[in-house]
Amino acid sequence: MNPVIFRRCTWAALVLAASAALAQPAALAERYSPMPASADGIGKRYMGREISAVMGWQGAAWLEREERDREERTDQLLAALALQPGMVVADIGAGTGYLSRRMAPAVMPGGKVWAVDVQPEMISLLQAGAKRSGLTQIEARLGAVDDVRLPPASVDLAIMVDVYHELAYPYEVMASVLKALKPGGRVVFVEYKAEDPRVPIKTLHKMSEAQIRREAAVFALDWERTVSTLPWQHVVVFRKRG
Repeated sequence: MNPVIFRRCTWAALVLAASAALAQPAALAERYSPMPASADGIGKRYMGREISAVMGWQGAAWLEREERDREERTDQLLAALALQPGMVVADIGAGTGYLSRRMAPAVMPGGKVWAVDVQPEMISLLQAGAKRSGLTQIEARLGAVDDVRLPPASVDLAIMVDVYHELAYPYEVMASVLKALKPGGRVVFVEYKAEDPRVPIKTLHKMSEAQIRREAAVFALDWERTVSTLPWQHVVVFRKRG
């Protein structure tokens, strides 16, 4: 099965409805530009790339597939995050909570994982999975397509796994993430490698490290490091200034 059919990406499931419903001031309209939609895109360009189309909660089974650990080496991702007890972590676009459940033990005692998604159906699946696992430190949060809706200066680390490229409002979501981060907090982009043609993912569902760094440079973020040892993805880590 082609991995792009069932993708983690739940953030922009209501993108077309949201695009029509949200009034855009002049500055916002200039930030995004329309374009003919490609087969895998939404016809909306941001910083030189078309925002990709997404699938929603119907792809939940793909997120929980047995071979995911082997294909994506989630163990290597967790090691790269260097989580510590007491940390507050935000899993943005958490989907079913696959990664949230694996991060939660590492922040105990005293920590928590805010698992954020925009689809109520995913929130229900996420809560059920956390309950089955007995992980009371996971708290599901319903976000918006343009706002993660987390308290200011509350998060030590925010992570987006195969999510950012599908955000309908990447600038606004990132602004809300930065607001939620503590000074010196980290934001982590995990994206399929556009530089590697062997990665079996369609083009719009990949991002190059250069493009990630270009878009992050708009904000008060300093690049910290890039981990390229995962089979399909790179892990690009930034730290909030101050």
